[in-house]
Amino acid sequence: MKILSALAILSTGISFAAEPNPNRYESLKQEMRQSIARGNAWLKSQQKPNGTWDDEGLPAFTALALTAATRDPNLDRKASFPEHIEKGYNWLLDQQKADGGIYNRGLSVYNTATALTALVSAGRENYDSAIIKARKHLIDNQWDIGQKKETDNLNDGGVGYGSKNDHTDMSNTYLAIEALALSKKVIEDNKHGDQPDLDWGAAVKFLSRCQNLEGSNDQPWASSDPKNKGGFIYAPGESKAGEDKLPDGRTALRSCGGVSYAGLLSFIYAKLGPDDPRVVAVKEWISKNYTIDENPGLGAQGIYYYYQTMSKALTAANIDTLKLENGKVADWRKDLGEKILTTQRENGSWVNDNGRWMESNPILVTAYTVLSLEQVYDSIPQK
Repeated sequence: MKILSALAILSTGISFAAEPNPNRYESLKQEMRQSIARGNAWLKSQQKPNGTWDDEGLPAFTALALTAATRDPNLDRKASFPEHIEKGYNWLLDQQKADGGIYNRGLSVYNTATALTALVSAGRENYDSAIIKARKHLIDNQWDIGQKKETDNLNDGGVGYGSKNDHTDMSNTYLAIEALALSKKVIEDNKHGDQPDLDWGAAVKFLSRCQNLEGSNDQPWASSDPKNKGGFIYAPGESKAGEDKLPDGRTALRSCGGVSYAGLLSFIYAKLGPDDPRVVAVKEWISKNYTIDENPGLGAQGIYYYYQTMSKALTAANIDTLKLENGKVADWRKDLGEKILTTQRENGSWVNDNGRWMESNPILVTAYTVLSLEQVYDSIPQK
């Protein structure tokens, strides 16, 4: 099963624009297809003899490279996987621990969620046992401290790196939500019966506590000032983009781009409808802050992460074009695809000159970017 098929099913009922004319993307599709092939060829050249990529303490790097490889439109999915992909998956499966997590040096949620998405992307029933175990690990790491089944703690409903003595955040929570939603479709298709699932009500509560929207966010810092309304911050009470002083003397935590798209995607996976005020608000913030030149609120920091969450969220939301404040209409597929193509290096890789969040690592960034291109490519309707 292709990942994009699962995304299409999960976004059923979310429709905001007419279906685009696929003919206008024909040239761009050919360019993207070649760029994806070059990016995956470079990643293949970076694989270690044991099947891994980069830091073996972080299986997420290997998982990201494998997901990029298996979503490549140039790959013949009816044939056996090439040897380097098989070797990578064999190593990844060998890292699964007794608790179901796929990790080595901590950060069990980040690594397990990324690995679970890679296992789903492979589309193999013989991975189902590992998928079920990995799902349980993520579910077990959803926070519920204090009064059980009550979201009486700011962290309740969210997910952190894997330690309940630390914190929760939007990035780990969205990755876990995505992996659980995609893998749940596999479990249902392959008739594995009832399996544990996330407490989705608590997850939505956590997401709401990360959104700048008075009324649905019960925290005093939530702001509905025009600049930040509807956007997301990194964690309840914490923004990586700093603060704004408001005319009434209050302090607003600035919304930022990457996690706002992650918030929209998470709301869709949680099956909030397009008319839900929280969904409406984040779409409005995205339209007001639309750009492919920076990660809004953070500049060059995390821009390739931003591209990935943007491409996934707008695809899942079935958004074709965005109406901007200046009256113009943005064709995000064309804008994003062309922007990414201009930043590919001669050897086929990508890297961010700004090293925040490990984006000076070309393996990580190339995997991110290939995945973004694949998402754009697959989101274009067939003729």
